[in-house]
Amino acid sequence: MIDTRRQELAEFLQAMRQRGSPEAFGFPSGSRRRTQGLRREEVAQLAGISATWYTWIEQAREINVSAEALDRLATALKLSKSERSYLFDMADRRDPQSQHSEADAAPAALVSMLEQMQLPAYIMGRTWDVLAWNTAASALFVGWLDSAATLALTTEQRPPNLLRFVFLQANAKTFVVDWELRARRLVAEFRADCRARLEEPDVKQLVDELSNSSAAFNQFWKQHDVLERQGGQRAFHHPQLGLIEYQQVTLRPVEQEQLKLVLLQPLSAQTLAPKA
Repeated sequence: MIDTRRQELAEFLQAMRQRGSPEAFGFPSGSRRRTQGLRREEVAQLAGISATWYTWIEQAREINVSAEALDRLATALKLSKSERSYLFDMADRRDPQSQHSEADAAPAALVSMLEQMQLPAYIMGRTWDVLAWNTAASALFVGWLDSAATLALTTEQRPPNLLRFVFLQANAKTFVVDWELRARRLVAEFRADCRARLEEPDVKQLVDELSNSSAAFNQFWKQHDVLERQGGQRAFHHPQLGLIEYQQVTLRPVEQEQLKLVLLQPLSAQTLAPKA
């Protein structure tokens, strides 16, 4: 019985091969062509792989296809970003080019939307750097996002980071309600979020920094707990407002799924009232 994903990979490559004109890939069209698009031998030639081996892939045979071979095929067939991602997903391989992605950047349209929101909201990147946030988030995260812009431009030269805040900033343990529970969960969520990127330099550097600077992070990281990032209730001891509670929702932009838009909806109007 043919594996569904292997069959899908075979049919996908065949479809990608047949959609292009030979001239666009440097081959003469000719009247003797019996197939639409490129021949299998031509794809193999462009990718620098064996024609027989490529034929086996399109026949959905039980062979292992390396990430390097998929990389060459994606380049040879001029696949788009979405098509390339689909190719690697169907082959159950990690795209080697994902390690060399450009630095995270929050889309201008999304940043513009943030400031129009009345509830606290911020955008996080792949290593949980906070790339943008609104005025409501600044008012909530006193001592972090209210001063982070100035710090990033003067002393640190880097954006604020959620994990650095929770584990390295002095006021975090009193600010975050049930700090140990939340901190432990954050580490498990980060490990799950970065499970395919643990060897990336930015991830390793952050993990090493936190492990060396925070005994709690080092302990939680070594436990290897893995949890998907979820929403739910979040509570904080605000220095001016007292105890405030929110419902957190995390969304991912379709075109930049490595980013996260975090929204904090107040659970009641009373949570926003100053403490008597």
